[in-house]
Amino acid sequence: MAAAADKTKKSADKDKAAKPRSPLLITALIAVVAAGAAGGGVWYFTQSHDDKAPATAEKAKSAVPAPAQYFGLEPPFVVNLSSSFDGPRYLQVEVQLMTRDPAALEAIKLHAPAIRAKLLMLFSQVEPAQIADRAGKEKLQADSLAEVQKLLKAETGNKGVDELLFTSFVTQ
Repeated sequence: MAAAADKTKKSADKDKAAKPRSPLLITALIAVVAAGAAGGGVWYFTQSHDDKAPATAEKAKSAVPAPAQYFGLEPPFVVNLSSSFDGPRYLQVEVQLMTRDPAALEAIKLHAPAIRAKLLMLFSQVEPAQIADRAGKEKLQADSLAEVQKLLKAETGNKGVDELLFTSFVTQ
């Protein structure tokens, strides 16, 4: 029995000796983990700011499109509309082509006579009822843009024109 009491006494002594070490060890481990986390946080934030700055600058450059450049097809188009009643009808349209590519602008200038010819043929096929409302005018505008892009694609390999705008539209 003395041996059992002796073992109990030794385990009690070990518990007393272990208890003071345990909080010290836990405190040291917490300090090491906190220091590592602080160092990792500093590294992360310094790295992510350096990586984000060029990406943000690149996004800003790509988000802002190149300035629009316009080319007016002068003089305005004047065509007879195909109409079987009410006598002759006329359409007068001023057209502006918009691009953001300087090379495309030069191609537009070079091929302006061919563009005018294609648009003239397209406008002369229009009936007055087709362009009586906004939807008809927008369809004519979309068809005109497609015609110009088709011509430029065949001549230069690039669509070249981003938009075709009617800056004046008169029917009589």
